[in-house]
Amino acid sequence: LSEPSEIEAFAAELVDRFGDIPDSVENLLQTIRIKSLCRTANVSKVDAGSKGIVISFKDNKFKNPDALIGHIQNTPGTISIRPDQTLLFKGAWASNAQKLGAVDKILNTLIALLEAKKKTA
Repeated sequence: LSEPSEIEAFAAELVDRFGDIPDSVENLLQTIRIKSLCRTANVSKVDAGSKGIVISFKDNKFKNPDALIGHIQNTPGTISIRPDQTLLFKGAWASNAQKLGAVDKILNTLIALLEAKKKTA
């Protein structure tokens, strides 16, 4: 399972065959979704802690740095570049589900920034 549509189809098939999905299986499916998004966004590591979410890029490179810098400038105080070239998305989330939702949103934003470069190339 690598594409979001494949993951959703698999989840729908599980529900169809077995009924409601247990939380542990839903967590597994969410992990698969996030890994898929990471591959697309060129992200090598996601660390979701109590003070925020840290994103590391493969080879410390983002393929559309101008768009990323623009995004950081347009969201003052919420994203910072750390000395080790990782991004810190500041925030506190009440539950793991909210934290996973935030990771999903961040990765989709990074993918949109990458796709913006493809459209201008």
